[in-house]
Amino acid sequence: MRIALVVPGGVDRSGEYRVIPALLSLIQRLALDNDVQVVALNHGDQAGEWDLLGARVHNIGSRRTRLMAVRTLWALHRSAPFDIVHAIWSGSCGLIAVIAGKLLRIPSLIHVAGGELVSMPEIGFGGMQTWKGRLREPAVLRSASCVTAASAPVIGALSELGLSAQRVPLGVDLKVWPPREPVRRDRSKPARLIHIASLNRVKDQSTLLMALVSLKELGFSFEVDIVGEDTLGGAIQALAESAGLSKVARFRGFLTQRQLRPLLEAADLLIHSSRYETGPLVVLEAAAAGVPTVGTAVGHIAEWAPHAAVSVPVGDWRSLSAAIGSVIEDDDLRLRIAREALRRTTQEDADYTAARFHALYASLMK
Repeated sequence: MRIALVVPGGVDRSGEYRVIPALLSLIQRLALDNDVQVVALNHGDQAGEWDLLGARVHNIGSRRTRLMAVRTLWALHRSAPFDIVHAIWSGSCGLIAVIAGKLLRIPSLIHVAGGELVSMPEIGFGGMQTWKGRLREPAVLRSASCVTAASAPVIGALSELGLSAQRVPLGVDLKVWPPREPVRRDRSKPARLIHIASLNRVKDQSTLLMALVSLKELGFSFEVDIVGEDTLGGAIQALAESAGLSKVARFRGFLTQRQLRPLLEAADLLIHSSRYETGPLVVLEAAAAGVPTVGTAVGHIAEWAPHAAVSVPVGDWRSLSAAIGSVIEDDDLRLRIAREALRRTTQEDADYTAARFHALYASLMK
């Protein structure tokens, strides 16, 4: 099978920096038995090509990206016909996949993986912020041969738009991220918390810090590692300093998967504060490492609660603080949640994801 995979980026030739781990896992598995050609829209300004995990990456660059992507797919199809075109993310990726599918007369599949279905103008986020987006996104998704999404809340959002979609989580590569049984925490030491996300308005670290201040005022002893690229110019670090968290909060910046794993294994609890997620993958990675999640009711956190995660309303720092405190205090509860999260993660790992997509390709080609 010859597969065209359209992605926004995250496919750096290093395989370690500027990558999306779940995307690499999928590419590697699909490329074992198929000819996979990856068209990347925004992986750097310069156009280029390179091999990655058995696939060929075609980076379009920053000039006339959509037009050049369609032209690239057309040229690749003429050299050897594609059987299917698959967009990971809707938006521009989905639009290109649908156009290419129509032109090449092949099925198109779109996996909704970001904020394509939401509008949050107060933070400048979401594909539905403009009237063009509100018209384009549903039209593009309706034109696809098949639509998928990672979690039940996103399937529900698609249903509200009158769109039928299938749930396909982007699973963890258990060879790279091997399963680890949850362990009891050492109650003689401060609780080890970890937050893993880019510092940005969608991830809402302001709510996270307010919850931590409340936790501290309630007398809980804890330390927190905050991992992720800073896109806000130090604003979150300054907020943590002014809130009196400098002695308990450590900002780690971006870490590779190899650097992240031991830090996550040392944690007792992953804490998450996003306003919106389709996943996120980090909840699954934490679960694989034996670490449960307390966070806002988005993506996997919402669909896993209450048995495999603890969820609270978005933006509610008081509830987030109370939930973190409850799980810290009750280690039997923490371990029960962690074990169920581990079970679900190992059932729907990267092999499962690739098999589900491969089955969908085969069904669409009949």
